[in-house]
Amino acid sequence: MNTRDTQGLLKSVMPDVQGSADARQLPIQRVGVKSVRYPIRWRTSAPVAPGAVPAPGNQPGSHAAEQPAVATFNMYVSLPAEQKGTHMSRFIGMLEEVSTTREAPLDTVAVKELHAQMLRKLEADSGRIEMAFTLFVRKTAPVSGVQSLLDYEINVTVDGSAQDAQLTLTVLAPVKSLCPCSKEISDYGAHNQRSHVTMSVKSHVPIEPEDLIRIAEQEASSEIYGLLKRVDEKYITERAYDNPKFVEDLVRDVAGRLKADPRIESFTAEAENFESIHNHSAYARIDS
Repeated sequence: MNTRDTQGLLKSVMPDVQGSADARQLPIQRVGVKSVRYPIRWRTSAPVAPGAVPAPGNQPGSHAAEQPAVATFNMYVSLPAEQKGTHMSRFIGMLEEVSTTREAPLDTVAVKELHAQMLRKLEADSGRIEMAFTLFVRKTAPVSGVQSLLDYEINVTVDGSAQDAQLTLTVLAPVKSLCPCSKEISDYGAHNQRSHVTMSVKSHVPIEPEDLIRIAEQEASSEIYGLLKRVDEKYITERAYDNPKFVEDLVRDVAGRLKADPRIESFTAEAENFESIHNHSAYARIDS
């Protein structure tokens, strides 16, 4: 008996309870699966870890590659008032296809396509996919040229109907900041710290995580690296000293870059400085 015959037999002898009618007349805005971890391949726009391979459609030596990752998915659809339940197994079936049979790696465009596929498979008018993973970018130290990986937290959300789904890309980038006040009042030195810049941007046009990473690193007192030699430490320390920024400066400069990008419809920019002379963080946020 082939697979199609088996499925037909199951439908004929096993009732579809979740597809039955519900008399309570209460629609559900989101129903689905949460905190599902699955292996993926992500298309990057810059060379990444050893073993990264060119993405399909790109020649070796081009800037596009793919990187393996483990992503955490939340996947929901709307459920009409008259239907008892949704088909939960179909969510996992989609992730299985992404992990095992999909030829091309995922990117922001593909996540939007996955959202549309989910609505078709679940026969839903609207839905939401939330996907979180860690992206590793290979960086080159500014003086010595030694290379190492740095990790960035990425979250991709697609929400809405098939005709008007909106993409939200969130990137958390670690950077370095140096206090202008400390520099001004001190006879030598200035306190500085590692900072997190978080950018959430909404658009109907795809934006890549690397685009936002570059903004955060260019607007910080200095970017940071996984591996540095002494000549690199000297360079970064002096660069930050020549480019001091309060947390307010950092979030305003990042927000200005996001506001000027015509692809971005709305955004949130956040900066958190893990203060080196306090046991608390300094924080600022701008909503467009």
